[in-house]
Amino acid sequence: MATIATSTRLTIPELRERWLPHKERLNATGSGHPTAVRFHRACSWLEEAERYQTDDQTDHALIFRWTAFNALYGQWNLDRHEPLSDRQSWQVFLTRMRELDTTGRIVSLLNEHRGLVQAILGNPYLNDYFWQDPCCEKAGKTGRGGRNKAAGWYAQKDWSIILEKVVDRIYLLRCQLVHGAATLRSGLNREAVRHSATMTGMLLSTFLLVWIDHGADEDWGIMCYPPVNQTADKISGRRRVEKI
Repeated sequence: MATIATSTRLTIPELRERWLPHKERLNATGSGHPTAVRFHRACSWLEEAERYQTDDQTDHALIFRWTAFNALYGQWNLDRHEPLSDRQSWQVFLTRMRELDTTGRIVSLLNEHRGLVQAILGNPYLNDYFWQDPCCEKAGKTGRGGRNKAAGWYAQKDWSIILEKVVDRIYLLRCQLVHGAATLRSGLNREAVRHSATMTGMLLSTFLLVWIDHGADEDWGIMCYPPVNQTADKISGRRRVEKI
């Protein structure tokens, strides 16, 4: 089992306090700025996830943390009137995070928690390739292959691929959970869920700090399902949001 190092993370109240000047500035131009709405939604789900601390509650923690992540990366398809695909949206979001993160928070996280990252990348059951033809022999090969690739990416300092791959593995597990392809509190996936929930929590805390420090004035695209129960400004001439 991977050793999960401890690191200092801001609490949700601390993140909100740090974000408050941006929120007030953005909403001064009109109620319910979409960037502020995304941040507010993400914190609401991330705060709920913190209620689930025990090992038999990690399924809940992972789902709520991914929902918080989805609040940040989700994009609306104006032509089809539905959200864009998850994978496409979060891949674009990760690229932008890496570009904005001039202080190197993401790299520091991946370095500090290398053991956890390698445990996730080396877990065969979090690899799409394994599920093409699942069997015990293939599990061993897939696990070794994942660990070897992870070691190579770290040696090359290929942070973008490490970040994308670890999120991709967590996304597979997230899909299993929300689509009913796993049993709640299953003993078969406890380690994978625990590792994924822990990593997602640390990533979200880091992403929100990058968002606060470097992303407040970015255009994060048209968010999905904006609130409409208040008098609101139009977004791109077609979307409405409430005052938060």
